[in-house]
Amino acid sequence: MMAKKRHEIAEVPFAAPVGTPAGVEVMPPAELLRRVPARTLARPQRPDFHHLLTLTSGVVRHTVDFTEYTLRPGSWLWVRPGQVHQWGDLTGAEGTLILFRQDVLDAATATTARLDDPHAPAVSTPADDEAAALDLAAEHLSREAGAPGRLPLEVHLAAVRHLLAVLVLRLAHLTAPAGAGAPEPDETYTRFRDAVERHFTRTHRVEDYARMLGYSPRTLARSTLARAGVGAKEFVDRRVVLEAKRLLAHSDRTAAGIAEQLGFARPSQFGKYFTHRTGQSPIEFRDAVRGRGE
Repeated sequence: MMAKKRHEIAEVPFAAPVGTPAGVEVMPPAELLRRVPARTLARPQRPDFHHLLTLTSGVVRHTVDFTEYTLRPGSWLWVRPGQVHQWGDLTGAEGTLILFRQDVLDAATATTARLDDPHAPAVSTPADDEAAALDLAAEHLSREAGAPGRLPLEVHLAAVRHLLAVLVLRLAHLTAPAGAGAPEPDETYTRFRDAVERHFTRTHRVEDYARMLGYSPRTLARSTLARAGVGAKEFVDRRVVLEAKRLLAHSDRTAAGIAEQLGFARPSQFGKYFTHRTGQSPIEFRDAVRGRGE
């Protein structure tokens, strides 16, 4: 893992040391600190690969898409490619950090494991039996990735990919805690969520999504409130604001360029929209997030 700077923002491409399995690396958190200065880790980064982290001791605060999470032993952090994240203090943290490229797993596994799901939780806390299975899968992966033994290289790589597949499949399909009950599938919400992901740079109007999906705005509002806890308009606005924050933090685009990319007719319209929903102007947000960790 190597870090390079693009102005104030660190970009982190996947670059495992020579001799490690292609596209996958497993290490303790202390190894990350050894390779990358803490100041660099604290800055906003937008990696092009997945991060999985679980702790056996210590506490780590980690920011994913500008929301701070507290990771404790027993929980799992999953940062996906394209998400903006910032590391907290890793001093004293022990556990397992797994880095892997999107293309390491076959297409069927990637789909089943929901690798591209932008709405998947950043932090999950599995039940006891699931936690034990995940820990065992992580241990097997760590041993195989670090010690190919007498296996031919291609067999070793296949074994690493299969063990990684077991881990991400289990992690992506955790059941709800006992007594909570798993939410029933809701086709209306799923179709709306996916449509927003495809079209949020083109329209921010719930009426437009209702028209393209064949529902009434009220139906979308009820479904989204039941599944996401917010109304349909708020759901759309949150996705637009998230992308705006990502672009402001990570890119050098002007506010006017970001406004155009996100489907606003005028930069002033984007400025009012962003300020109303965040309490900061786009420039104030950029200055604040780029100053963090300096």
